Amino acid sequence: MVNTLFKLLALLFFAFMLTSCEKKMVGERQEMHWDRDMCDRCKMVISERKHAVQVINQKTGRTYKFDDIGCAILWFKEESIDWKNQAKIWITDIKTSKWIDARTAYYDTMNITPMSYGFGGHEKKESIQKGFEIVDFNEMSKRILEGGR
Repeated sequence: MVNTLFKLLALLFFAFMLTSCEKKMVGERQEMHWDRDMCDRCKMVISERKHAVQVINQKTGRTYKFDDIGCAILWFKEESIDWKNQAKIWITDIKTSKWIDARTAYYDTMNITPMSYGFGGHEKKESIQKGFEIVDFNEMSKRILEGGR
């Protein structure tokens, strides 16, 4: 009986050690687990690699994940996030899927996005198709909050 209990405790200890070794960088973008991570606002599984967003609370280091920039913007309002102006916001570039600063990104308004807000982030203005409307972070946020494009 004691031998069995000892073996069980040893097994639990090793299992704990293996699972606790995952390295997470606090205050930095986290690895996305595509088709497993859920949007912190709408709870939809995040699958679309060209519209994903991460918001980082600079004070606590906690990362929040979203499937669409519209969900992130509305989440700030709905949850009365008082640290929104200090938050680090990352969005994937719609062309390259590279993580870029959402506050300095350029947005076009002609996209089919997971939650139909329509805004696609671009690292460079030049990557937006000629003739498409280009807006900055503040204008994009304003339009989402007003319920339009």
